[in-house]
Amino acid sequence: MKPQPIELYIKSVEQLFNPLDHSPLPDRDLDEEAEQYIVGTARELDARRPLAIILRLPERAAKHRAARDVPDAVHHYFAYRSAQAARELRELFRIGRQSLGIGLCVLAVTVAVNRAVTHYLPSSAIGSLIAEGFFIVGWVANWRPLEIFLYDWWPIKRRRDLLARLAVASVELRFEAEEGAAATGEEAPVVPMKPLAP
Repeated sequence: MKPQPIELYIKSVEQLFNPLDHSPLPDRDLDEEAEQYIVGTARELDARRPLAIILRLPERAAKHRAARDVPDAVHHYFAYRSAQAARELRELFRIGRQSLGIGLCVLAVTVAVNRAVTHYLPSSAIGSLIAEGFFIVGWVANWRPLEIFLYDWWPIKRRRDLLARLAVASVELRFEAEEGAAATGEEAPVVPMKPLAP
C-alpha cells in the first residue's frame, strides 16, 4: 500500500528542531510548528494507510553532518510522544478508578441516608428535601469517573495511535537544487531513509 506523503519545505536541518534544545541527535525535540504541521496533516489522512514524511531541503543542506541522523531523530521524537500519550492514558484511567471507588462509596452512603430519612420522616417536606438532596449528591459524585470512562480517554487514545503511526513512518530527505540549478533542468537527488522497525 502506497504511503501517504506529508511534505515539509525547510531551509536547513536546524529549522526542523527546537532551537532551545541543544541535545545531540536523535534526542532533540522537533520544532513546535513543525510538529503541529506533521501531526495536523497526518490527522487528516486515511488512518488505514501508512505515512511518509518528506523533508525538502536546499542542496547545500546535504553537507550538514546531522542530515543523515534526521530520520532517527524524527522516529525517536514521535515514539517518545506516543509513549507520553500512553502514560497520560494510563494515568487518566488510574484517576478514573480512584474517582469511581470514591464515587461509589459516596453513593452508598447517600442512598443509606436517603432510605433512613425516608423511613423516619416519611411525610415531612424537609425530610423529602434532605433525602432527595443526598441522592443527587451521590450521583454527582460519580459524574467525573463516568466522564473519564465514557468520553475523556478517546482523544488521548487517538493521539497516542496517531503518534505511534508517525513513529514508524518512512522519512525521506530530498535535497533540491537551488533556483539557478533548477533552471537548468537538473533533478534534485533523493536520499531515501528507512523507517525504524515497528
